[in-house]
Amino acid sequence: MGSPRAERVLAGFTCALALAVSPGTIAAQPSAAAIYCCDVGGQPVCGDILPAACYGRAYREVSPSGIVRRVVPAPLSAEEIAQRAAAEHKRRADEAERMRQLRLDQALLETYRSVQDLDSRRDRELRELDRSIRQLRARESELIERQRGLIDEATHTDKSDVAASLEADIRLLDSEIAAQSSVVAAKLRERNAVVERFEEHRRRYVELTSAPESVRIPPMPRQ
Repeated sequence: MGSPRAERVLAGFTCALALAVSPGTIAAQPSAAAIYCCDVGGQPVCGDILPAACYGRAYREVSPSGIVRRVVPAPLSAEEIAQRAAAEHKRRADEAERMRQLRLDQALLETYRSVQDLDSRRDRELRELDRSIRQLRARESELIERQRGLIDEATHTDKSDVAASLEADIRLLDSEIAAQSSVVAAKLRERNAVVERFEEHRRRYVELTSAPESVRIPPMPRQ
């Protein structure tokens, strides 16, 4: 068995010889075999089967007439495979987000007939919340006023049993007032959320309806 250097020289000579063969000579042969070549250290290495030196490298499949039939890239490294997987994952995530936003935009355009319709619905929802908040605060004020009356009564009684009873009622009202205050706070948070939601809806609706006709969102296909 010859040395690797001798094999490469011989393979290179074989490749050069194959490329120098005339089309007439090829036609006279029973079949035209392919030649496989790669570059090793700046030198071509060729053979009628893929040379061992070409394993793990990019190579060319060449016809005996010298025409490159195809170029096969080198196998991806572990790092390149990881990068390709990460890029594909990002592409899919971006596409999923794009489709999600498309569905939200389409739903927005189907929900409101106009900016005026959007504003009208916002105002109606806020009026209902404000009415509920007023009622809750009135109840809270009523409880606080009742507790003040009990505290005043407790400070002016000399009877220990009455004072003890009033003290129990005052503590009970403490719990009721705290609960009512919590309900009021929750309702105020709900109102703020409604304001923010309609502000975002309005901003996006104006953005969508102000866009040129060519880039407006088409209707979503129905199932």
